[in-house]
Amino acid sequence: MVDIEPVSSSAARLVWQRRRIGFSRGWALYRRNRRGMVGLVTLAAFTLVAILSPLLVSPEEIDPASATGTPNSPPSPEYPLGTDSFGRSVLSLLIVGTRVSLTVGLAATVAAVLIGATFGVLSGYFGGTAIDRVLSALIDWFLVIPWLVLAIVMAAILGPTLLNIIIVIAVTSWALTARVVRAQTLAIRELPFVERARVLGAGDTRIMTRHILPNVFPVIFAQAVLTVAVAILSETTLAILGLGDPTSISWGRTIEEAFNGGAMTNGYWWWIVPPGLAVVCVTLAFTLCGYALEEVLDPRLRSK
Repeated sequence: MVDIEPVSSSAARLVWQRRRIGFSRGWALYRRNRRGMVGLVTLAAFTLVAILSPLLVSPEEIDPASATGTPNSPPSPEYPLGTDSFGRSVLSLLIVGTRVSLTVGLAATVAAVLIGATFGVLSGYFGGTAIDRVLSALIDWFLVIPWLVLAIVMAAILGPTLLNIIIVIAVTSWALTARVVRAQTLAIRELPFVERARVLGAGDTRIMTRHILPNVFPVIFAQAVLTVAVAILSETTLAILGLGDPTSISWGRTIEEAFNGGAMTNGYWWWIVPPGLAVVCVTLAFTLCGYALEEVLDPRLRSK
């Protein structure tokens, strides 16, 4: 007797096969984008530094009480990026700050994208209803309000901890993702396969999770990559304003300490320029990756 493979198993295997083919084609297109590859290589380098930071820098090297270098010394063979006002190596602060800044940026982005994608799908799927009007009004409110003012107020109320900074950045960064996802959902919900699923008796939750969400996921992913850059800049801004976590070392806190230590007025460029360049490089790298992904996902943006 010949066993007949269940239809559902064959369909699932076919879906995964199509996804693998789609991923291979997308990766081939991405590799041809020079800007995207430059951004990806840059991010890979910073990520490697963040992962290896506990092995590269010991806690004593960044402890002001254990610092052995001469305060405010310019770059030298022993300290390639000089020292700060405590005699700590600026290179060590930069390495440790990589881990903290990337962690805050990625965690805040995940939270912001989850909020934005949820509200965007709900608003778009129930477009024209009371749910859509309420969510659209909320999205518009967060889009028009000055994010820095809201972030400063929230950070001052919640307190300067890494978790609170992540919450502040997520709350002030989700609206743009929601707006983009809503627009995509409004278009997808009118497609024939969604109507067919509705006629066959699929509920709203199943349609949104099994039909709408997979089709808007590429847009969500591209938006997430761009949001990381915004999140890192937001953390740096809050730290420079003195609203960062005083117990952790990030690029923003290093810049804030350099300002407070008179780096600008006394010409201690080696203390303030490296973390500033690190923020610029990572932000630019995420932006390049995001634009490259948009070109992969939207054929209209590809170069002829």
